[in-house]
Formats: sequence, structure tokens, C-alpha cells
Amino acid sequence: MTTPHPTPGGIARRRMLVAGMAAAVCSPVSLAQAPSAPGRERLRIICTGPAGSVPDIVTRRYGEALAGLYAQQVIIDNRPGAAGQIAVQALKSAPADGSTWLLGQGAIASLYPTLYEKLGYEPTRDLRPVSLAAEMNLGVVVGPAVPAEVGDMDALMKWMRRTPDAANAASPGTGTLPHILEVMVFDQAGLNWRHVPYPGGPPAMVALLGGQVAVLALPEGLLLPQLAGGRLRMLGTSALERSRFSPGVPTLAEQGFARSVMREWFAFFLPGGASARVAEEASRAVHAVATRNDELAHKLEDSAMVAVQGTPAQLAARVEADRLAWAPLLVSAGIRGDA
Repeated sequence: MTTPHPTPGGIARRRMLVAGMAAAVCSPVSLAQAPSAPGRERLRIICTGPAGSVPDIVTRRYGEALAGLYAQQVIIDNRPGAAGQIAVQALKSAPADGSTWLLGQGAIASLYPTLYEKLGYEPTRDLRPVSLAAEMNLGVVVGPAVPAEVGDMDALMKWMRRTPDAANAASPGTGTLPHILEVMVFDQAGLNWRHVPYPGGPPAMVALLGGQVAVLALPEGLLLPQLAGGRLRMLGTSALERSRFSPGVPTLAEQGFARSVMREWFAFFLPGGASARVAEEASRAVHAVATRNDELAHKLEDSAMVAVQGTPAQLAARVEADRLAWAPLLVSAGIRGDA
């Protein structure tokens, strides 16, 4: 996620309710084997999202590229639920020798200490930064529960005010950046609405397509396949400028929500006990596949994501910058993940 663009001093106070955060663990899947690969025999990457989610896509694309470079075999271990906290707990109990990584949203290190009073881990102690992995825009979409004539954010706000019983929005989990985007947009509009959290983007998408919820915010790449089929309508994107993947969709800023400019980002972490040497080794592997592997870049772009990378120190600085920028915003808005 990026540092918020001006701070939203007038956001109405709101408290987030935690509900329906189920933990679903997918069986590890072997992506590839390369018997001649240098380095360790096996790498396990714990993923904060379920199969088919944005973090899962990022994890698998990198896993394919890392197999044969960093380890002979790469195993993906999906640990969705509780907005990434289940995955972090799994990382805490893993060996700190570089054989286990975590791929998660930046919020697990930057926002959650403010969102949750009882987090269950300390980011600076339990998460060793490795490298950024991917960045993307968020999109706000509506499904069949919303009338076809609702074609922009202004029309959506008017419809939600007319139909308060249907004024709800889903997200891939309480405290995720899509959830925070919804809070900022709807609170700025002065709406009473209900948040419906799911353990990841795919189940939230199923609910939207089935008409159980009206609105959903997710990373853009997870929305594009359904948009192409005409089953959803995207009303706005979260970046400062229009997305090159959805150039016909106006930004939220264009529609009066300038305080909602943000980008989601995902990164790799090691257990907190990992040494600086192990973190640097892992970071060099991410740098190698992010900068030299055209196939990785193209596959991420197919999902409206951009491959990025950086040193452990740069990731630590990114986490701290987001923490300092977002903490006052979350406190002033009364946003809590465990209220």
C-alpha cells in the first residue's frame, strides 16, 4: 500500500466489526522441481490468501521463477483468514534458516499494530523484511444486487441511501486495504453501511456475483476477468491516475474521493529470527527473478500487477513510512480490527 494522499481529517468516526473470518488452509502444492538447482533443496512460501486470491497469484508466479534458482523445489502453503494473521502465526513457528518465507500484504507489518490491540505478533520482532514483490491498484465494483443504471460512484451513493437495507460492502478481510478503502469512501459520503468480511478475495467475489452483497473492493487484477464477461461493473480505481489496465474507468479521486488514493503492495518476509545474511540471500533471489525474468513480469501484468523488488532495508523503510502515515488516520477515524 502507498502512503495516503492528504490525511482525511473529516472522516466520520466508525468502528469496524470482525465477523466471519474463517481460516482455510490449502494443501501445499509443489510448483516445480529442478534437480540441478543450486542452494537448498526446498523452499516453503506461506501465503496470506486462499487459492486464486491476489496474494496466491503473486506467490505462485514468484514460486515458479524461484524454483531452480533459490531452491530445487518450491511449495506453496496457503493460510488464509483473519486478514493474514493466521499466515503470520505459521511463519513464527517456522525455522529461520531461509527455508520458509511469507508472502503477505504490507498491512500485516505496517497497519495491524494500530488496527489490533491483541495482534498475536510483533512485526518488528517476528517479521524479517526481505523484499517487495508486487504493486497494484484497487477497484470498486458492484454486482447484480445493484441496478444496472448505477454507473458511477455518485449514483452508487444515492442508491445506497435509498436502500439502506442493501447498503453493504464485502472485502477480503477486516483490516485489509480494500476494507480501509471502503471505510474511507463511504464515511466521506456520510453513509450508514455494513461491512461483510470474507477470508480472501475469491469467496468475496462469489458472494458479489451471487447477489449476497452489493459492493466489493479488491485488487484490480482479480476483477478484470469478471468485468470482461459483463458480470460486474467497476465504478472507480484507487490510484492517482487512471489505470493502464482499465483506462475507461475513472479514478475515485476524479469522482470526489481524493482522500482514497492508494495502491496495494505485497512483500516477502522471513521469520523474525532469521539473520541479516539469510535475508540478503533471499532478497537477491527476488531481485534476480523480478528484474531478469520477463515471463514473471508478463504473468503479473496479465493480472494487472507490477513486479517490484528492493533490499531488506528498503522494505523496512517502506513499512515504517506507511505505519507513520496511516496510524494517525486510523486512530482519528476510529478504525479498529478487533472492536
